[in-house]
Parts: sequence; structure tokens; C-alpha cells
Amino acid sequence: MTRTTHTLTLDQGTLDVTVDLHGRRGHPFLLLHGGGGPQTVAPFAGLLAEQRPARVFSPVHPGFDGTTRSDWLTDVTTLARVYAQLLDALDLRDVAVVGNSIGGWIAAELATLGSDRISSVTLVNAVGIHVPGHPIADTFGLTPVELSRLSFHDPSKFRFDPSALSEAQRAVMAANRATLQVYSGPHTMADPTLAERLAKVAHPTLVAWGASDQIVDADYGRAYAQAVPDAQFRLLPGTGHLPQSETPGQLLPVVWEFADAHATGRPRP
Repeated sequence: MTRTTHTLTLDQGTLDVTVDLHGRRGHPFLLLHGGGGPQTVAPFAGLLAEQRPARVFSPVHPGFDGTTRSDWLTDVTTLARVYAQLLDALDLRDVAVVGNSIGGWIAAELATLGSDRISSVTLVNAVGIHVPGHPIADTFGLTPVELSRLSFHDPSKFRFDPSALSEAQRAVMAANRATLQVYSGPHTMADPTLAERLAKVAHPTLVAWGASDQIVDADYGRAYAQAVPDAQFRLLPGTGHLPQSETPGQLLPVVWEFADAHATGRPRP
């Protein structure tokens, strides 16, 4: 893995974005992490780059893992514009965008911008829309053990002992949590305008969903797919809110095959 920092200039000001890169050749992926931080996607990024011809760019959302968040960066819509600018700065084309949880929300917002650098979008247990009767769980009041029970098909494999954390690790977790609350906005992990704007998305879109997710259930995922023209929906059995962590071997071919089917960088058979 290689870590670099890129200074981007937007109308609001300049911003440093840290990016982890896995792989040197192949189809470019933009992999967007959820509220648990970059460590929730890093092993999957490495696996994807190792098992497929892929270059996986995984930015650290500003404010996570000790990075700086500018005062003007307070919502997912603006963060999506940051990543559109990042694709320009890296001069990437034929990009497969993949996002999990709030990273999926960012990916959805990025899709609404219509960048011609993007060839496909995969939303993995994404948040970001309102679905009547299928609320997003309020995770901010949960203990780590309670959150694990909602997040995983088999939480016994992902036991978490907060007492084992160092003071530095506790500080990072607290900062990540505060940053997530900023990005989540006033409507608890959703934007009431997003579903309507998704109706104009032209990128090929796949919505992949862990069937055991209790943060956002499968019917929420189906509603997400219905909001995007011609989007596909894929239910992933035996996994929860973080398939890239719980069942990476199941998610990887799903993500790769969809991205590869819509790649524009080489002639299709």
C-alpha cells in the first residue's frame, strides 16, 4: 500500500485529502469507506488488488484517522464534489466507484454529478435516502457490542474489547465518531432530496446488500435500487452491513464482475 496526500482546490477553499493506493496496474477503483473508518475497507482493497487486475484508490474522508477536515466541509454532497475533484487531480478514467454505508451515500452523490470519468457505481449497504417504514438505525447511542450485533450476520466472529484500546486509539475513534456525526447531517444519515436526484443518474449502478444487515435492511436496499434508473440489486446471503469485512470472498466477484462488465477502457468481447 502507498499513502499519498493531495491538495485540492474547490470554490470553498483548499483541502488536503489522504489516499491509500493498493495495486499498480489495472482497472481503477475508487473505494469509499463507511463510518468505521478506512480500516473497514483496507483489507478488501488489498484483496481486490491482489486477486484482480485493479488499482484501488481509497481516500480517507477528511476528519477521519487524524486527518484535517476544513470548516466548510460539513456534508456528503460537498464531500462528493471533493472526490470528483480528486478524480480530476489523479487524472483517472474508467473509474469503478464502490462505497459502503456512508461511503455508499457519498458514491451515490458522486453518481448524481455525472462525471465522465466514472464507468460504474456499486453501492454496498449504503445509507443516504429516506425509505418509509425502513428507518436507518441510530448507531450513535450504541455501545460497540450493540453496534456489532446489528452490523454482522455472525457477531461472535467480530468481538470487540474497548478496554484493549490505547488512549491514542480511543482518541482516534472519538474523532471519527464526531466527524461522522457532522457528515450525517440533520436528517440522521440521509438527505431528503437524494432519491429524487438519483432518478437522473446515468451510470450503470449495482446495489449489493448483506441480507442480515440490521442497520439498513434489505428492503431499504431494494428501494435504493428502484431510485436509480436500470439499477441492479444483488442480495448477499450470510452477511451483514459490512460484506467487505465479513464475507470479502463473496463480495469481491460481485464487485469485480459488475465493474469489468461496464469498463470502457478496453474493447469488450
